Amino acid sequence: MEYFDRYDLRTIDNLELMAKQVVEGFIIGLHKSPFHGFSVEFAEHRLYNPGESTKDIDWKVFARSDKMFVKKFEEETNLRCQIVVDTSSSMYFPENTHKGKLNKLQFSSIAAASLMNLLRKQRDAFGLSLYDEKVTEHTRVKSSTTHYQLCLTYLDKFIKDTSHGKTTASAEALHQIADSIHKRSLVVIFSDMFENTDENESLFSALQHLKYAKHEVILFHVTDHQYELNFEFENRPYLFVDMESGEKIKLQSNEVKELYTKKVKEYYQDLKMKCLQYRIDFIEADINKGFTPVLQSYLVKRNKLI
Repeated sequence: MEYFDRYDLRTIDNLELMAKQVVEGFIIGLHKSPFHGFSVEFAEHRLYNPGESTKDIDWKVFARSDKMFVKKFEEETNLRCQIVVDTSSSMYFPENTHKGKLNKLQFSSIAAASLMNLLRKQRDAFGLSLYDEKVTEHTRVKSSTTHYQLCLTYLDKFIKDTSHGKTTASAEALHQIADSIHKRSLVVIFSDMFENTDENESLFSALQHLKYAKHEVILFHVTDHQYELNFEFENRPYLFVDMESGEKIKLQSNEVKELYTKKVKEYYQDLKMKCLQYRIDFIEADINKGFTPVLQSYLVKRNKLI
């Protein structure tokens, strides 16, 4: 896709550089879009509301921008954000990626690193949680450069670990993470949410747990729309392999396409409706569409919270 042509994807070996490129490109685009004015540079300001006191207006900013911004105090500007990434084997789809094509874990890791970069720019604190069948890494929220580097190291470790057989236990992991976050936070989840369909209620219960604990939640549903949702395979025999269980089955793609897309759509709609019911922001994150939808969704949420 043309979006990825802006970046040399070989720099995925340097997550910090990749995140910097993504964020710089996003901010440039932001200035040319209707989102201009969202607080990226003005991390310690908010727009002045007519009728309120003028004592905290930053007149220097007004002189530069011809817009009135009010200075925000420390307690107003700080946001706590816990970033949660699913690192189970299904997130390594698609395998054998060609130039310009990311798998779901690479996409999620770059998106997570880019969010952390933005959070640092806005002096917000962030933590990182990684899970497959269990929580494998969980850090407290901090805003230091050392902490940022540590989180990137954890992400890089899983990008390079392409082993199969790591199953998903999102429900158990999200319950554990909800119990470990002791202050109200923004929880950002990157996952394909592909679970055993018999365990849907457990998954929905875990999402509800996060909201019950008073956290704000954004769920980025990371998928390859072309293959995983629309099943756009050529009409020929394929050997399909479950990346988590290793189970294999040989099928003519068109023979199962209608049933597959029907089941996936039902699950997808059920997940969206549960998120709506629990007041969780559900965002489609197609790995073929780039990172702008992810960063814009975060920025909209942050500006609603602060």
